[in-house]
Amino acid sequence: MLIRDVGVVGWGRVDVRVEGGRVVEVGRRLAGSVDVDGRGGALLPGLHDHHVHLTALAAEAASVRVGPAELRGREELAAALRGGAPGEWVRAVGYHESVAGELDRRVLDEIAPDRPVRVQHRSGAMWFLNSAALHATGLDQEKGDGDGRLWRADARLRRLVPPVRLDVEAVGRRAARLGVTGFTNADPHPADDLARTLSALPQRLLVMGVDPPVKLMLDDPTLPAPAELAAAVARLRPRPVAVHCVTRVQLLVTLLALDEAGPVEGDRIEHAAVVPAETVDWIRRLGVTVVTQPHFPVERAQAYAVDVHPDDRPHLYRCRTLAEAGVPVAAGTDAPYGTHDPWAVMRAAVDRADGEGVTPQAALNLFLGSPEHPASTRRLTAGSVADLCLLHVPLHEALDVLSADVVRGAYVGGRRIHPL
Repeated sequence: MLIRDVGVVGWGRVDVRVEGGRVVEVGRRLAGSVDVDGRGGALLPGLHDHHVHLTALAAEAASVRVGPAELRGREELAAALRGGAPGEWVRAVGYHESVAGELDRRVLDEIAPDRPVRVQHRSGAMWFLNSAALHATGLDQEKGDGDGRLWRADARLRRLVPPVRLDVEAVGRRAARLGVTGFTNADPHPADDLARTLSALPQRLLVMGVDPPVKLMLDDPTLPAPAELAAAVARLRPRPVAVHCVTRVQLLVTLLALDEAGPVEGDRIEHAAVVPAETVDWIRRLGVTVVTQPHFPVERAQAYAVDVHPDDRPHLYRCRTLAEAGVPVAAGTDAPYGTHDPWAVMRAAVDRADGEGVTPQAALNLFLGSPEHPASTRRLTAGSVADLCLLHVPLHEALDVLSADVVRGAYVGGRRIHPL
């Protein structure tokens, strides 16, 4: 494939030749018949979403969205959950207490008693089941599940609830239109058949736990001591780890554990939701990469103003501070628990009003890292993998808007995945 007249960082306006899945030549007026006329648009490495939950994202098509953006109040929640036929399972996602308060078995029974209902909290950590759902799964016989609130129960529910149609192809098509050519799936306990399930995606794929790194989940109620976490990390070596950190104490335990076990190349901190200023240099010294969600303080500003302790609010999802301190930083959408659109994440990363905003180029770079080295920005040159994102406009115009509207085409290994 010969792509004529594109803007490539470090080269200017050039032609690009692709063979065997790689860029083999970059230069002006390359010989050969032209397959794609770039018309001066930028040619970038394809975007890589460094933290996403693909099966949950694929299940959205078979789910009812009940988050703050869709609903307000108990009556609207009730109407959404009663939308199907009586007796049919309802899978609802994106719930937050700002919609209709705390949920449990009793509340759901009052709202929708005539069908099995399961509602997932926006964080992805909690499922709420009504009595019909608990009875259908047999969970009403198990001690500790009587209130219908199931914490970190995805693997257990997977075996007990009716399967949901996973529209993986739609996820891939939608992402391709955004210029996304790769995903890092960040589930802590991937299903045995996950690779087969996701094989329908046209994008390049890294699956934590199958591929390095190994995902380690931390939750405050079950938080290990630093020495215990260090021992767990040491047992996994030489494989790198990706540690889920969404609270101040989780970050501190992780840093202590990595200090004790010793960091290795590829270690990551996922989310880094709360990063006190005094820990920034500590993270830099360890050399770990932070894969964050700089859009959450923008998407969730109203909820964070209520839910987050005042002492933590100045330290949420740092981006600029980490980068300026020399910490390797990349981003993931965390979809479906956040937007699936990396361009929206970029805009939020630029528009942050809390001093953590970055330049448009830095925001774009958050999604240009390689799967194995998320903070190492890929460049197009001879020999590089031909995962490409072609834009309608030059790079400087794209940086002005940071919108998916600028995406004209996407290629994985030189194979066009958008437009099809």
